[in-house]
Amino acid sequence: MEIIYSLIAASASMIGAVVVLTFHKWSEKNSLLIINFAAGVMLTLAFTHLIPESLNINSKIMIYVLLGFLAMFFLQFVVLFHPYHDDDSKHIGITSIIGLSLHSITDGLIIAVGFEANTSIGILTTIAILLHKLPDGITISGILLHNGASKRKIFNFSFLTACFTPIGTLLGMFLFKNISTAVLSALLSATAGSFIFLSASDLIPETHKCKDRFAPFMLFAGVIVILIVEQIINHR
Repeated sequence: MEIIYSLIAASASMIGAVVVLTFHKWSEKNSLLIINFAAGVMLTLAFTHLIPESLNINSKIMIYVLLGFLAMFFLQFVVLFHPYHDDDSKHIGITSIIGLSLHSITDGLIIAVGFEANTSIGILTTIAILLHKLPDGITISGILLHNGASKRKIFNFSFLTACFTPIGTLLGMFLFKNISTAVLSALLSATAGSFIFLSASDLIPETHKCKDRFAPFMLFAGVIVILIVEQIINHR
């Protein structure tokens, strides 16, 4: 089951690339709406599901939330090519492929952690990753297109990096199988920290670049949608 959901999440970045290649003007205009929606989803999942689930296992988990936040900060700003705040970049190449592949592996590991907790968290985590990867795909492909890359190169780039998400999930299924509840709570907390970083530091600041006054309300839409989805999943 984890692999199926991981493949669905991975396909989001490919969809983002296809949207850019097919509807470049539309994607350029509306990508920030998707980014704000994804931010609302990630914040809601972190505060209403991942952290409470961790607290039910271990009351001293906030240090792991902080560590997850710091780890994602290090990964984004020290190790990886940063897609949102580097619009003038001309150096997209092997380094970017390696960095984004590592990011995709991390996404896959997060999905595996979610399903190790329970199916509900696994599905919600997959939704959050999917909604994060869609604007990723749009933004990165838009930069590549702007820098003169061919459509074939953009598609191949997106496909290569997307493949590492299910690889990360497979790795997580092996590493996290039958882990202790203490380790599971730490991993869930770290995932919450990473979601808080991605939404608050990476996604929400993009709102200030958007002239569309409707864009900020997409964050609230993301919050409402994930709360509704939680209720549907929990009452199945």
